[in-house]
Amino acid sequence: MKKSFMRCTLFISCLFFLNMTLCQELRDGQLQNKTFSNPKAPIGNKKLTVPDVVRPILDIWLRDAFVMYGPDGNYYLTGTTASPNRLFPNGTPHCWDYNDGIYLWKSKDMKTWQSLGRIWSFDDHAAEWQLKAKPVKKGHRSINGDPLDSIYRAVWAPEIHYIKSQNKWLIVACLNRGGGSFILESISGKPEGPYRNIPGNTDKPIFKNIDASLFEDDDGTVYVIGHNHFIAKMTRDLSDIADPFRKIQETPYNPEPYIEGVYMTKYKDKYQLIQTVWSVPQGNGNYTYIKDPDNPLSVYSYDVVVAESNNIYGPYGPRYPAIIEGGHNNLFEDSRGNWWSTTFFNPRGIRGRQYNPACRAAVVPVKWKRGKLMPDSNRARKFYTAREN
Repeated sequence: MKKSFMRCTLFISCLFFLNMTLCQELRDGQLQNKTFSNPKAPIGNKKLTVPDVVRPILDIWLRDAFVMYGPDGNYYLTGTTASPNRLFPNGTPHCWDYNDGIYLWKSKDMKTWQSLGRIWSFDDHAAEWQLKAKPVKKGHRSINGDPLDSIYRAVWAPEIHYIKSQNKWLIVACLNRGGGSFILESISGKPEGPYRNIPGNTDKPIFKNIDASLFEDDDGTVYVIGHNHFIAKMTRDLSDIADPFRKIQETPYNPEPYIEGVYMTKYKDKYQLIQTVWSVPQGNGNYTYIKDPDNPLSVYSYDVVVAESNNIYGPYGPRYPAIIEGGHNNLFEDSRGNWWSTTFFNPRGIRGRQYNPACRAAVVPVKWKRGKLMPDSNRARKFYTAREN
């Protein structure tokens, strides 16, 4: 009887402890982390890889390519650019330390592109806080090994957005070296600007990190999506954020690696959270999206992963690999409702070493198959064959 009583007491104590632990996890928001996204990277799956026929659509050094289809029937292209005529000893342009602003191109068919020139520059349009720069130490190189010889003051990852509900053109971009993200508005009502800072970032960044993006919902509400797991609603007049940034509820990897290139769109009334993760070789023929702590610089491909939710704030379901080597992209629809993604041939990583030239804008036809995003090889072949002819 005494032993039974002791066992019963022990059992009740365990239940009490488990219940207290569960309650604490719920309070700390840790319970959702009991479910994780599958980190396996399907390297070698040709159906998920940028098709081999994809080629640069513009022979200009450019990263973080962004394309949108405007209400005027034109496609608009921007991205991270190098300052024209800036030469380096190895002959390779870049903008890891310095560039002069934001450039824009337009096209009727995505095959031939017309330059609209520099539509925002540090010298002519920047606020005082955007002009602050840091010197580059002699001999420093970028993560890709490019020589640096100037100051740290570059604008990265610009995106051009037409806000339908407001009939406005906005650009969201960021500064290197921790300068934060900012939003510009066209004062002419045209995509080529000129552009000025919105009031919310007249004297400070709208978001403290890099790679901010914009998303307009069906009801006209505009959100700022921040690097890489944050979101904030904008005011109705698009002059500032209306609420503080909050964390997006996601199904993370375990442990969570570095993720960038955030973008959001909708498909069949569900929010699609699009992000970029480096795949990592495991040494046994397999690949993962979790970094190797013993070799953190060993990366293979720059991949697009997608997660879906019924609510813009989440929770988002498990991430799945969508476009191998298509990272830091955006999605857009053409006049016929066909879906496309951008890419830019990132030269970093084992797979990226094959690209010659690298850092050039391209578009990848994509499709939704059983609700999941993937490249459309048939459309890619038709588009690039017609373009070459």
